[in-house]
Amino acid sequence: MRSSGLWDQSEHLLLWVRTGSACVRVGDPEFRLAAGEGVWIPADVGSHWTIVTEPGTVAFPLLTHPSIAAEALSEPRRFAIPEGWQDWLIQSFNFMITPLTSHGYSQDVLADLLRRPGSGPPEPAFAVDPVMPTAGGAREVADELLRNPALDLTIAEWAERVLSSPRTLLRDFRADTGLTFEQWRLRCRLNAAAEYLAAGYGAGQIAARVGFATQNGFTRAFKQQFRQTPHEFGRDRSARPVANVLTQRAAAARQADDLMRIMGAENAPAVPDMLPAARTPSHTNNVHVLVWTYRGSGYLDIGEHRYEQPRGVATWIPAGSEHTMGVRENSISLPLGNAGTGDLQLTEPLQAQFSPAWDDYLMFCSISARTPVRPDDYDPSHILDLFADQVAAQRALSVPMPADARARRAAMDYLRGIGTSGGPKFDLPADTHRAFREQTGMSFARWRYAARMRIARGLLAGGAKPSAVARRVGYAHLPTFSAAFTRFHGLSPRDYVSDSADGPRRAQSVGVDNRRQGSGA
Repeated sequence: MRSSGLWDQSEHLLLWVRTGSACVRVGDPEFRLAAGEGVWIPADVGSHWTIVTEPGTVAFPLLTHPSIAAEALSEPRRFAIPEGWQDWLIQSFNFMITPLTSHGYSQDVLADLLRRPGSGPPEPAFAVDPVMPTAGGAREVADELLRNPALDLTIAEWAERVLSSPRTLLRDFRADTGLTFEQWRLRCRLNAAAEYLAAGYGAGQIAARVGFATQNGFTRAFKQQFRQTPHEFGRDRSARPVANVLTQRAAAARQADDLMRIMGAENAPAVPDMLPAARTPSHTNNVHVLVWTYRGSGYLDIGEHRYEQPRGVATWIPAGSEHTMGVRENSISLPLGNAGTGDLQLTEPLQAQFSPAWDDYLMFCSISARTPVRPDDYDPSHILDLFADQVAAQRALSVPMPADARARRAAMDYLRGIGTSGGPKFDLPADTHRAFREQTGMSFARWRYAARMRIARGLLAGGAKPSAVARRVGYAHLPTFSAAFTRFHGLSPRDYVSDSADGPRRAQSVGVDNRRQGSGA
């Protein structure tokens, strides 16, 4: 399969191969990488790169800030991944593509600044996270600058990048934030600088990292904003113990610095004993997002409910649901893809379990969904079918399955379509009906009824409400579902729930509501 893409010149690219092999081309240089090898491509070498991978290859791209190792590593170079560092690199990739690092700023830095010894609280330019513009193009620009405040594009270049116009961007920034674009960007950069100073970086390391051309310009702007020089602020901050010194941005910078040391074998840092726990700020998505736990365990908090995400579980997070996601120590999760609200009807989280045999393929799905490293014929809607197939396989465990190929195919089609609008119609030949009766002990109609009721039982045991379960297994009215459930199990859904043992709330593990309106591209 062939993958290609364009990368910003303001960021270095590090690409490494977990499995398989890849050929990376950047102009004339060409690097052939085997599993466990990587290549470092400095930003000034060129922004156009092409990757050709062999089938079964999983290759992770990582972006690092332009100020990192710019002098020491000014030319492309190949390196080997030290033993034990692969999961650390995968976690770094996760921080690059998810809200674990790309959303918001810590307020601890500014709060401590306002409480510094020897003075009353100054009147801050801003004491909370920067106000974000809401208009589409301006929001895209703001998100990019939050992730990399050193980006130094002109307003015309930003407009071209987000398919807007300079006048519209300027107007939207002023209307939504009360600041001009230049003022907003400056505050964004100074806020990032405060985080780096609080994490122990020297002032000389920070100016270029946050987008200042000169050290003097950075010092002057910082003092005007915070009433201290960067050196004074860093000294005061480091002299006081704080609960959470490393903000998400600063922690990511520390990881990137470690990454540079990895590429020198004699200076490679020791493998961390434990990957740190991480969590996102509370936020909403305008699409459904599928997240998979590769290592350890994680959780999804929506309102007062916590949905556990053990190893191998993939969870659809509904669009529009304000939520927080987290991973515990020594754990990694990765996003696998998105689905629009027209392609997937979803009001509650849905889960499916994947065995470790899926690890490499699911990593490939995550890379394809969130980076330019993807097949030329990449179809983002394939993740819907993958999830539905896995749900159908799980559902098949709850009912006896026929061995006859045609009957089994009909059974899987039915399991995939449970709860969907306008599911498949079944007009099976007589020999297929006979196969169902002989191999499962039930007619096809009775088998469908049994499948729905056993799936419903599993959903109720997982903590879903009876009304939600009724919809998931294809009943429009709760009383009709309750009567059917009572006939099959001998007690009502409400009684079944009350008799079930208490435990942590789990997302619905089956019942994908996959109302596809077209395959998409």
